[in-house]
Amino acid sequence: MRMRRRSFAALGGSILGLGVLAACGDSSGGDGDGGGGGNGGGDGDFVTDLTFGTGGTGGVYYPLGGEYAGIYEDNIDDLTVNYTDSGASVENIGMIFQEEWQLGIVQSDTANAAVNGADDFEGAQVDNLGWIAALYPEAAHLVTLEGGGIESVEDLEGARIAVGDVGSGTRAASDAILAAYGIEEGDYEPFEQDFSSSLDLLRDGNIDASIFVVGTPTGALGDLAATNDVKLISLDEETAQQIADETLYDVYSIEPDSYDFLTEPVTTLSVAAALVASTSQVSPDVAYEITAATFDQAEQITLPQSELITHDYALFGQGDVPLHPGAEQYYEEQGLL
Repeated sequence: MRMRRRSFAALGGSILGLGVLAACGDSSGGDGDGGGGGNGGGDGDFVTDLTFGTGGTGGVYYPLGGEYAGIYEDNIDDLTVNYTDSGASVENIGMIFQEEWQLGIVQSDTANAAVNGADDFEGAQVDNLGWIAALYPEAAHLVTLEGGGIESVEDLEGARIAVGDVGSGTRAASDAILAAYGIEEGDYEPFEQDFSSSLDLLRDGNIDASIFVVGTPTGALGDLAATNDVKLISLDEETAQQIADETLYDVYSIEPDSYDFLTEPVTTLSVAAALVASTSQVSPDVAYEITAATFDQAEQITLPQSELITHDYALFGQGDVPLHPGAEQYYEEQGLL
């Protein structure tokens, strides 16, 4: 296993270029050598040296992807998996679409937007994305510090807010939450930061709040709470349900035992953190073995989320994202379809 580290700037505007790639693709639907290879691709297109897009180094995607990269290499013959930090969901899917990367961890709502050509993927319907498994629920955390004057979401009007990294599903969640409370673009100062950087900015007093979507609990937030008086802002139940009814989010409760500083449940939204793979570059056989190892070796994962990686949750949030043929074979054999 090797780790590839790269600057997001190296992406060179490829997310914006998705529409161009789609427009320039082979209209006959042939497999070709470019992105958007459809559900399969020829045998010559399949690769066994995989790049695995994760997320920012301060979140859960990055260490989880690193541990799974090792698991896949140890349990699947002749497979190399190189994991990399990234801007998370949108970037990971964009790089899979362009056949630069082959695996990624993404938010389930972002994956659905990609296959439907919506939101960040408008005009660039992604047709080579295959669902492997939902791994665990991710909760939107609206974090601020005591004494900053923010007691509710409404108080964020006029505030400096970290709203998620470019190319992350967190940005979409931030927009949905703020819009539901009537806080639109121009009503606040946005900071497009990854998870770790946003907590640094909050600690140093350079922003007033941070919104991020991450598995619960997350150690980085516990680290911040060890040196600062942290609080999570709760959504009201009615507004949370309204957002859930209009989106692919679910109403979710962060329970007091999740973090030492919590004394009561926090109402928020959740999506699934999902593992996806290219259908044009990852063969059904390799995808089958990746799916099996994801569950069979879950006990090797050292993160708290390992307890949530189960067959019961595997198809949560799948929506319109097609199963990778290899994953579909696995789930059929397990009696889950």
